[in-house]
Amino acid sequence: MAYDAQNIFAKILRGEIPCLKLYEDEHTLAFMDIMPQADGHALVIPKEAAETLFDLSDQAAAACVQTARKVAQAVKKAMDAPGIVVLQLNGVAAGQTVAHCHFHVIPSSLAALTKGHGAHMEKPEKLAELAEKIRAAF
Repeated sequence: MAYDAQNIFAKILRGEIPCLKLYEDEHTLAFMDIMPQADGHALVIPKEAAETLFDLSDQAAAACVQTARKVAQAVKKAMDAPGIVVLQLNGVAAGQTVAHCHFHVIPSSLAALTKGHGAHMEKPEKLAELAEKIRAAF
């Protein structure tokens, strides 16, 4: 299956859709999930066009893990979270909802994740407040 350059994350990378940015470098972008499973839920995406982890170059995969680690540390500190779930899904059958490789960074535990992804859209004001708190923790 060919990469769909019109997916929402590709549009965010091109600046066509705004996001609440937490971190950015040459290879990755991290931002707030607008449909969070917990307060502080962040996403890390590669700037490389790749639908799944298997489509990423080794360099982009390594960059995503490094950024996920940085973001997880900031989220843990900002949210005073006892645990962080770093989740990466590949394909619709696995629960992937956007066809661009991405990593979820969720201050929670697997047992506490009772709210499914995409269950509700968070208020922009609340997301902005959480994003500011997380950015300050880098």
